[in-house]
Amino acid sequence: MSTLPKRSLLTPEEYLAIERKAEFKSEYYQGEMLAMAGALKPHNLIVSNVIRVLGNQLLERDCNVYPSDMRIKIKKIEKYTYPDVTVTCGKEIFEDDYVDTLLNPIVIFEILSHCTEARDRGEKFQHYQFIESLVEYILIAQDRIRVEQYVRQSDRTWMYSQYQNLEDIVKFESINCGLSLKDIYVKVPNVSG
Repeated sequence: MSTLPKRSLLTPEEYLAIERKAEFKSEYYQGEMLAMAGALKPHNLIVSNVIRVLGNQLLERDCNVYPSDMRIKIKKIEKYTYPDVTVTCGKEIFEDDYVDTLLNPIVIFEILSHCTEARDRGEKFQHYQFIESLVEYILIAQDRIRVEQYVRQSDRTWMYSQYQNLEDIVKFESINCGLSLKDIYVKVPNVSG
């Protein structure tokens, strides 16, 4: 009887060494690298719209808005991930001198697709809650008009709100900004109300 060789798990240091040279992004959790898929036009337009509108509002403040190339580390569980959009304010903390792995995001956005929705709502949100600095978690549907907002309360619970009208404005108290759904979905094809 033959046995398959046991696959060895990567350390976080090994993952970072590989990832920093890779042509494609991969997330890391529990010793394994997980390749990330590309995104469709609606996803990319929503990300661009969020970055543009929030970036303009935060231009004169000590805040930054990052696209999905900014890696986030969830220290408590040694997980590395790439949120679709990340916002920081104040002093940014990075894992090391490469300044490519952020430790203290304030707001994280994930754009939902049929393939990622269950994970973004479930495991990913559970893991993001280990980030002490995280105050708001935003889920944006790409196939219909729907934005969901989770805001961390002082007692560590999360308050949930949802928005489904183009006239709605999502207010982010943690960064003193707002996004209208009309701005989020501008030029995004085939979304329904």
